[in-house]
Amino acid sequence: MQDWNPQLYSRYEDERTRPARELLARVPLTHPSRVVDLGCGPGNSTELLVARFPGARVTGVDNSRAMLESAARRLPGVDFVAADIKDWVPDSAPDLVYANAALQWVGDHETLIPRLFKALAPGGVLAVQMPDNRAEPTHRHMRELAAESLYREPIGDVSKLRTELLRIEEYYDLLAGQGAQVDVWHTVYQHPMECAAAIVEWVRGTGLKPFVDPLSEDLRQKFLASYQQRIDSEYPVRSDGRRLLAFPRMFIVAQRPA
Repeated sequence: MQDWNPQLYSRYEDERTRPARELLARVPLTHPSRVVDLGCGPGNSTELLVARFPGARVTGVDNSRAMLESAARRLPGVDFVAADIKDWVPDSAPDLVYANAALQWVGDHETLIPRLFKALAPGGVLAVQMPDNRAEPTHRHMRELAAESLYREPIGDVSKLRTELLRIEEYYDLLAGQGAQVDVWHTVYQHPMECAAAIVEWVRGTGLKPFVDPLSEDLRQKFLASYQQRIDSEYPVRSDGRRLLAFPRMFIVAQRPA
């Protein structure tokens, strides 16, 4: 997959940052000394952590060079580290591991989530937000188009393009079984979008990326045209001329015993 595009991702930064704020609001810490932002992207979530915990050492972790460069320009005083979350090991036990819209790209959650939790300092918190929208029309149509003969070979096995999340009660069990105080919840955001093309632009910055990146320019344009037609029919025009994009997200906050 090609590197991420910080500019495309940031076109809807307010909408993407809203769940990051709401996740952070539920973190039951006041003065952590070591904070890690896993999958920090262009630094919008890291910026929230720096503002909330001004006395903490905050580190952003991402595997995208373009995202890290964008984040470093935004927050020149913060440490940013290139690493894959699946392989990441902290150099010292953090008080907060915060992952906003990142872990859905990492597999084997049955192992990953307990590992991240065990890496925390006593009393530390694991805070996770993940899009839970695989069943939404935006993502269902990605998979359906990718299965068509024209795109099947270059795109490959769509089941490997994004991790299928566990049920929310399974995340609860994984963490509560480790002695954590666990808070889990779902929120379905309703984002007013200008048109079907705007919805396509939104998902091109994230979920649609691994579907279109392997395609030739000609196939990419055909895929996007067909995809936009489907999106146009799935998201009707509302009374103000806009479309409502339903976006379910899952939240997990787990605290280790002190």
